[in-house]
Amino acid sequence: MRIGIIGATGWLGSALGGRLLASGHAPGDLILLNRSGPRADYHGRPDVVWARDVDELAAASDLIVLSIRPEDWAALRLHAPDRLLVSFMAGVGIDRLAPCGARIVRAMPNAAAEIGASYSPWVAGPGVTDADRAAVTRLLSVIGTSDELTGESQIDLMSAVPGSGAAYPALLALAIIGFLRDRGIAEDIAIRAAEAVVCDGARLLKGQVGQSAEMIAAYLDYQGTTAAGIHAARDAGFTESITAALTAATAKARHLG
Repeated sequence: MRIGIIGATGWLGSALGGRLLASGHAPGDLILLNRSGPRADYHGRPDVVWARDVDELAAASDLIVLSIRPEDWAALRLHAPDRLLVSFMAGVGIDRLAPCGARIVRAMPNAAAEIGASYSPWVAGPGVTDADRAAVTRLLSVIGTSDELTGESQIDLMSAVPGSGAAYPALLALAIIGFLRDRGIAEDIAIRAAEAVVCDGARLLKGQVGQSAEMIAAYLDYQGTTAAGIHAARDAGFTESITAALTAATAKARHLG
């Protein structure tokens, strides 16, 4: 299968391209396009194919990945009948993608695609076949894991949650670093302490996120320093703040296009 990537040197497009090459896809089966033009080296491979324009890419590809900014969609003028199109764009619905003539899937990867750890939920439009679904699952497997959603409205929610990538953990890390630094802890030590919480501590949740309530209950039952912190965070509106953030992000996703 020849895979075209529009936006091949952007964040997600480049991550996908790199992971496809690393997983054994032939460089000649990648058809690439970006705004800045061909590069002599793409993830260490000079033998990928660079399309001159979107029409050449569409003609040469079996599956097209659309990894561009939502505001750039209208000007792209993609015409891709009888092709499978996988859009990574937030806010541009299947109805707006449909005039290109392709069978459409919308997927929502995140920045962890770079390390093969993206969770990429997706939704299929009309006419998408079982073979197409299998192709989408294989494609997304090179950057992590995926699930098919039951309705397009759910993609906006996923844009706000897994689509945020490391943003909320980074926000938590900044708050911890600031707390320690403001109380006299050296910057480098504060950074390591935040990493211990945000990165190392979170490893205890891997595969057990469904038991988060039980983990919190265990801390509260112990009635130690962490329990005091949990109570204070809740009293200060921690849960409400997260809900507000995700609500705002979902609203933004619905209006990006």
